[in-house]
Amino acid sequence: MGADVTHPAPGSSKPSIAALVASMDVHATLYRADTRIQKSRQEIITDMKVMAKDMLEAFWRNNNGAKPEHILFYRDGVSEGQFQQVLEKELKQLQEACEAMEHDYRPPITFVVVQKRHHARLFPVDYGDKCGKSGNVPAGTTVDSGITHPTDHDFYLVSHAGIQWRLCQ
Repeated sequence: MGADVTHPAPGSSKPSIAALVASMDVHATLYRADTRIQKSRQEIITDMKVMAKDMLEAFWRNNNGAKPEHILFYRDGVSEGQFQQVLEKELKQLQEACEAMEHDYRPPITFVVVQKRHHARLFPVDYGDKCGKSGNVPAGTTVDSGITHPTDHDFYLVSHAGIQWRLCQ
């Protein structure tokens, strides 16, 4: 499953839109999505329990009564200051959605908060590790120590080739 909330432009009173998408098969090739309108600028998804339960029921129907054995949940758009609030509210609602399916249904849930637009810059240590004309680190580079959070389980992943480069003087 994956979720995000999109917000109106600053100063607008229009509502925010929460979205949830989930895989409907064991091969992760069939997906279902749901969207809800919620209070403007509200990052916490208020209808998470209902949305997640709908997704779990759809998975169940699509897989002859089988429920997910493990839920991998990606949450985008959360600032570091909101991590605890998202865990306390959204993760709890996801767990409640599972229990609403069946009282003793408590699959393991891996909850991953995805952040983009960080300001970390990665540079190849060795000249031979540079990639393309940009000289950036190669796609797939993962950094999980040194510059990461001292207590949270986090990492940096370069998901695609970097196309920007800087001129050295």
